Amino acid sequence: MTPRSLALPLLTAALVLAAPFSAKAMQSSTTQSPYGKLPDGTPIEQYTLTNESGVTLKVITYGAIITELRVPDRSGAFGDIVLGFDKLEPYETKSPYFGAAIGRVGNRIARGRFTLDGKTYSLAINNAPNHLHGGLRGFDKVVWKAEAAKGPNGAPGVTFRYTSADGEEGYPGTLSVTMTYVLTNANELVLHYQATTDKDTPVNLTNHSYFNLSGRGDILGHVLRLAASRFTPVDDTLIPTGAIAPVAGTPMDFMEGKPIGRDLGRLANKPQGYDHNFVLDSGGGHLALAASVYDPASGRALDLLTDQPGVQFYSGNFLDGTLTGKYGVVYQQHDAFCLETQHFPDSVNHPNFPSTILHPGQVYRSTTIYRFSVR
Repeated sequence: MTPRSLALPLLTAALVLAAPFSAKAMQSSTTQSPYGKLPDGTPIEQYTLTNESGVTLKVITYGAIITELRVPDRSGAFGDIVLGFDKLEPYETKSPYFGAAIGRVGNRIARGRFTLDGKTYSLAINNAPNHLHGGLRGFDKVVWKAEAAKGPNGAPGVTFRYTSADGEEGYPGTLSVTMTYVLTNANELVLHYQATTDKDTPVNLTNHSYFNLSGRGDILGHVLRLAASRFTPVDDTLIPTGAIAPVAGTPMDFMEGKPIGRDLGRLANKPQGYDHNFVLDSGGGHLALAASVYDPASGRALDLLTDQPGVQFYSGNFLDGTLTGKYGVVYQQHDAFCLETQHFPDSVNHPNFPSTILHPGQVYRSTTIYRFSVR
C-alpha cells in the first residue's frame, strides 16, 4: 500500500493558513518543584518546561503524567488544553489515565491472557473481562526517576526512567524504560520512548493525554482528520475481532476530515462514542502524519506525527460528570479526545497484527510528536 499520510486533502482553505505562534521570544527553561507526597511519604516532583513562545508543559514523576499544557489561541490568549486534576491524590485514586504514561502494554489484552514461547501468562482483569493499560499498577501508577534534559537547539526537556521487574503485573522479563519529553521552540511536544528487556515480552508504550483545544466544553465540534483508510473492528468488550476493515462508508471514516460529533449517532457501542484503533496508512516504522485536529472556536490546531502503525481515537465516552478536574470544572461525556499512538490492541493474541514482542538484544524505540499551531 502506498502511504498517503502526508498527502491527505485539506479540510478547508483555512487550513492552509496554519501558522506557528507569533508570541514574543522569551527564554526557554526547565524548572523543578515539589508536587506532593504519596501516602507512604514518597515525594513527587513536578517539571515545568517553557519554550521561547511561552508554551508551557507541566509533568510529574508519578506516572510521568502531563498535568498541564498551555498554548495560545488565535488571539494569543494562552489556555490549558489537557484534562487533569489540581493535586496529586485524585491521580492516585480516580484518574481515567489523565495525561499518563501507559505500559508495559497499552490498550486491551483479551481476558488478560496470552501465550509466549510456549508459556501462558495471566494478567489482572482491570477492565472486565479484559486487561487494560498494563494492569492494576501500570506505568501510570509508578514513580519515575526524572532529570532535566535538553532537546535540539537547547529546547527544554525532561527524561524519565523506570525499571519494570520480571513478573511485574504478570509480564515476563525485566524491562528498562526511558522516556524523554521535549518542548521544542517550533511548538512541538516530542515524546521519545526506549526500552530493553532480558526476556521476550510484549511492549506497547503510549501516552494517554485527554485534549480539549477549546479548554472546556465538549469536543464534538472539533474537526478531526485521520490518515487511516482502515480500522480494527471490535466486539462488545472492545477487543479486536482480528479483522482489518475499510473505513469507507462507516462512521469511522475521517479521511477527509469531519466534526467528531457528526456521525456519533451511528455508533452502536455504549456509552456511545469512539474508542477504536485506526490502522495508519503510513504502516509505521517511520515518522509520518497520523492525525490533524482543528477547533474552529479557538483557532487552535494539533497535528500528530508518529512512527507507530496505529492510533486509538477515544472521544471521552466514559466521562460522566462524576469527576471534578482542574479549575473546578466537572468533566462530562465527550469533553475531551485522546489520540494514543500504538501497536494494535490485543496484538499479542492476533498473529496477523504487527508484533509487540520485544526480544533480548533488541531496543524498542518510538517517537510521537504533537505539533501545535493556530488558524
